[in-house]
Amino acid sequence: MEKENIRGILGLSAAHLVTDIYSPVLPAILPLLILENGYPFFLAGLIYTVFNLTSSVTQPVIGWFYDKYGMAVPVYFTVLISAFFISFIGFLNNYYLMLLFAACAALGPALFHPVALGIVSRLSAGANRGRLTSYFVVGGSLGFAIGPIAAGAVVENAGLHGLCLMVIPAVLVALFLYRIVPGNSIYSANRDIPKEIREERSFLPTFEVSVIVTASAFRAWAVFGSMTFIPTYLVIKGFDLITANLILSGMLFAGVIGQVIGGSLSDIYGRKEYTLAGCIISLPFFYLFFTTTGIVSVIALILFGFALWSTFTVTLAMAHEMMPDNVGMVSGLMLGLAVGAGGLGIALTGYLADMIGLEPALELLFIPVSLATLLFFILPYPWKILSGRSLRRGN
Repeated sequence: MEKENIRGILGLSAAHLVTDIYSPVLPAILPLLILENGYPFFLAGLIYTVFNLTSSVTQPVIGWFYDKYGMAVPVYFTVLISAFFISFIGFLNNYYLMLLFAACAALGPALFHPVALGIVSRLSAGANRGRLTSYFVVGGSLGFAIGPIAAGAVVENAGLHGLCLMVIPAVLVALFLYRIVPGNSIYSANRDIPKEIREERSFLPTFEVSVIVTASAFRAWAVFGSMTFIPTYLVIKGFDLITANLILSGMLFAGVIGQVIGGSLSDIYGRKEYTLAGCIISLPFFYLFFTTTGIVSVIALILFGFALWSTFTVTLAMAHEMMPDNVGMVSGLMLGLAVGAGGLGIALTGYLADMIGLEPALELLFIPVSLATLLFFILPYPWKILSGRSLRRGN
């Protein structure tokens, strides 16, 4: 049975990769938008903020509809939504139209994430929830890591107009998915949550969910704030655009590896323990990135991405265990509301960059990481190693 579950999760992970490959394109092209269009850091960062906010508003609602009615949108359609609006944004000269395209592009991952994670939660219930959840999450993380490389290579050689070439793989993948998943059966409205889970935990733990979503929002601010502006920071420091985006992708690839390792270790040593360790360890590496140069600085950034982003899978598994009967909605809250609220921080970081300079503004991202760490610490979630008791899986 577990092998069948793993196959299902890996299939969704592949769809996750394609869906999320377009999400980091906007920060990857921000340096050109700033240089060619003369946008200040605040307006440039606001483009990605609109993307995140649109996702934050729609994902919990979509998750609720899935939990209650089993409603879902075919995966091949979600892929095309993001691909179209992101790939053709390079043709726009009107700033407000650019904001509209960013908002429309966000509907692709918003329609995909809550439903897919609802299915993954059912398939991964048990002692290995962290590891199995990580298999799905890393698909999206790989998409995030590949996106800047692809976008950077395209616009470096063909300019912003060349970004339209990125629609081609999405069209091919969408046709492939349409052929191999007739009727979109992988998203069938099967809401048969295991009876023992439904009977034991049917209430909504509002306080616990509020704390974990708020903590995740602060973490998202740090992750996406650095992801948005570090390519521009590196270009200002003298790197070419391709190299800057390769370094960013290195940070994101490290996060992919970290999510698998983190999910597996949390199954053994405890989710709360690992989350706190990852957040705390990330801080000195972030400091080293700004206080060193050359390869040491690059390695520090990669280790920062590994440590902080590795906690994402773990906290997602925690949220599913807190709300096993509402996994679609809590997935929307974690990937939508938390990420969108963190996106507000991107605009604040951009505003501070205009006021005090980009480097000091980025250095201040240690504050949201510290706040996230504090909230994860006070989260009413069982300790495992520190309490000497094993957490009951699937609850």
